[in-house]
Parts: sequence; C-alpha cells; structure tokens
Amino acid sequence: MSPPSRITRETRETQIELELKLDGSGKVELDTGIPFFDHMLHLFAAHGFFDLKLKAAGDLEVDDHHTVEDIGICLGQAFRQALQERPAVRRYGLAWVPMDEALAQVAVDLSNRPFLVYRVNFLPGGSRFDPQLVQEFWRAVAQHGGMTLHILVPHGDNTHHIIEAVFKAAGRALDQATTPEERLAGVPSTKGLL
Repeated sequence: MSPPSRITRETRETQIELELKLDGSGKVELDTGIPFFDHMLHLFAAHGFFDLKLKAAGDLEVDDHHTVEDIGICLGQAFRQALQERPAVRRYGLAWVPMDEALAQVAVDLSNRPFLVYRVNFLPGGSRFDPQLVQEFWRAVAQHGGMTLHILVPHGDNTHHIIEAVFKAAGRALDQATTPEERLAGVPSTKGLL
C-alpha cells in the first residue's frame, strides 16, 4: 500500500490542499466552493476507490476556471507522486460508463508522456457549471500526472449525465491503471523506464 500523496498549491488566484490515497475506499472530504464539481470529484473517487481530501479557495467571484484547472494540476501531481512509490502498476486502464442516454469511454496510459484526446460535445444549456471546464480539468490532470488520457463520449444529450459518466469512467480507468501488478518486476515498460 502506498502512502497518501499530499500537494499544496498557492497562487494569487487559488489556495489548494489535496491529499490522495490510491488504496482507499472512496472516502472523500471535499470543499472546492463549487458544489457540482464536489459532486463530480466524489463520483470520481468512489468509482476509483481513491480516498480524496481537498480544500480549495479560489477567485470564484471571477469564475470557476482557475479553481477547477488548479485542482486538476494538484490531482495530476498527486497521482505522479503516489506512483513514484508504486512503480509496478498495470499502467493501462479502460472503462465504459453509461449514464442514462450518455456513454463515456476513458482510456489511460500512465506513460509519463502527457497527452489528452478529448472528444466530448455538449448541447447548449443544461448546467450552471461551465462544461468547457471539464476539458480544462482533465488536460491539467493529464499534463501534471504524466498520463496519456483519452476521453470519448460517442453520444449523450444531458450535460449533467455526460459529465457524470466521464468522471465515473475516469475513476474506474485510473483504478485499473494504478493497481499493483504482482507479476511485474520493475516498471511496466520493455524500455525499463517510463
């Protein structure tokens, strides 16, 4: 079992304290100041069996962008830090999650080569949370976590359902990818280095 990773980030726009435990049970303590985002992070942690503590204060009077993006930076850094303690992992993860009419697919490679492919379309309206921030969040997670991350939604009409399916699928895919691989000696690469 890996120890929890702890990340602190303080800028002129945000102050964030985040703790991530890979070997958890989905227990969360979340306070981002953005209730919908708290809900999505709770779903992510529950479906990934990650314990996640997060306290964030941001310039929400401007909008949610800085807070959401900076939380993504911190979460990515937390995964990177946790995986330094656990080099022998499965590396790849894939999950399909339906949410009523919406279907999300998330594939991840803990490759140390950050890349995001994001194919998600939203219909106008439907949420007080800006759906453009979903892409910003996952881009920050991938970039700072050293992940290749593919997020695809082949169909869906309801904004809430689409976002929910994405966060659940991401949790499940990352749970698979971060699971220890007992058959592996060293890192999961024929190069011997990620």
